[in-house]
Amino acid sequence: MARLAAASLAGTAIEFYDFFVYGTAAALVLGPLFFPTFSPLAGTLAAFGTFAVGFLSRPLGAVVFGHIGDRYGRRPVLFASLLLTGFATVAVGCVPTYGSIGVAAPVLLLVLRFLQGLGLGGEWGGAVLLTAEHAPERRRGLWASFPQVGPAVGFLLANGVMLALSAALTDAQFRSWGWRVPFWAAGVLALAGLLLRTSLTETPQFRKLAETGQRANVPLADVVRGHWRLVLLTAGALSVGYAVFYAVSTWALAYGTEQLGVSRTVMLTCIMAAVAIQGAATPFAAMLGDRYGRRPMCLLGCAAAAVWMFPLIALLRTGEPLLMFLGFLGALLAFITMFAVVAAYLPELYEPRVRCTGAAVGYNLGGVVGGALTPIVATAVATGDGPPWGVAAYLTGIALLSLGCFALLPETLPAAARTGSPETTEATPDATEAAPA
Repeated sequence: MARLAAASLAGTAIEFYDFFVYGTAAALVLGPLFFPTFSPLAGTLAAFGTFAVGFLSRPLGAVVFGHIGDRYGRRPVLFASLLLTGFATVAVGCVPTYGSIGVAAPVLLLVLRFLQGLGLGGEWGGAVLLTAEHAPERRRGLWASFPQVGPAVGFLLANGVMLALSAALTDAQFRSWGWRVPFWAAGVLALAGLLLRTSLTETPQFRKLAETGQRANVPLADVVRGHWRLVLLTAGALSVGYAVFYAVSTWALAYGTEQLGVSRTVMLTCIMAAVAIQGAATPFAAMLGDRYGRRPMCLLGCAAAAVWMFPLIALLRTGEPLLMFLGFLGALLAFITMFAVVAAYLPELYEPRVRCTGAAVGYNLGGVVGGALTPIVATAVATGDGPPWGVAAYLTGIALLSLGCFALLPETLPAAARTGSPETTEATPDATEAAPA
């Protein structure tokens, strides 16, 4: 389990590195480089528009790679998704700017960002199922949470490279070529990730499905026909996690540097410190989910997010590093209270034969609602000289929507896991077949 968890964590870290490095570049430099004819505000909005394309393609990636995962195994998904995302990220670092090739530059950005999202849409489902379906029942939440640490590691890698380059280079050098270096580094990371995954074995539950001939012929059709309500509920439930994370990691970075005049180095340091603590807290939140249930943790995280959004904006508005850090930390701890357990929760909600498709589609549709729109909406409403309370209201509204969706979902933690029965390597029927649909 330790080897499987490490390989899953490394893979998600690398793929989310690819995804996050684009978001940081969009907040810092892509607007003036690829949309120079726009005003600064419009350029930032346009750059966040290309950022959003990656979220729009993630559900499609979940369908494509989910089909592969449910028909041919979880293992092939891990290789194909990593190759696609790594290629697209390296290519972004090679795209000429608007000044060199005109309108073709932002068009190429859109295409490559679409491919990034396509690959990432498949990565999460494969990585999570690899650990969740191998894990013993009583510790499924803990082991499945390791892929959820990957996004924090990827974010720290992406922004650590950006921070080092921003500190070492002049502003002109950073805008000329420095911002490209993190994208080129993605190629080396992708090769390392592929090597780590070569020794992985297929999950016991998929092998059982293959041996008994119970694999779904068209997994998406089965999900739409039998689990459509579950997909919509999980998408709505998870949207607050995406909204909170990208409000902190992407929108706040742009707002702090452009509206508050805080340096890139200070903003990146504050955000990275909060993300580091969030990543470290992930396994502990998952263990609480193994003890008290998945749904209670999700409800608690949603409620905490709803309460914290106005204090977050007030602390950000001060421009003081310590206060901004505390605002970010509170938001991200609320976020990880939910997202530490969803890696076990979502697979348990879907039956094994359509699990890779159903869990991945629900997870990535939540990204469209919460992740794609949040930087755009927040940037659009955060105008004027006063505090951007409209952003706080928007995030609070999404938190309440997610709270309602989680309230309609069932608990999936098996009773045996709560009472301390001996651990098993196979999931119980309650854990694998439960679905409110």
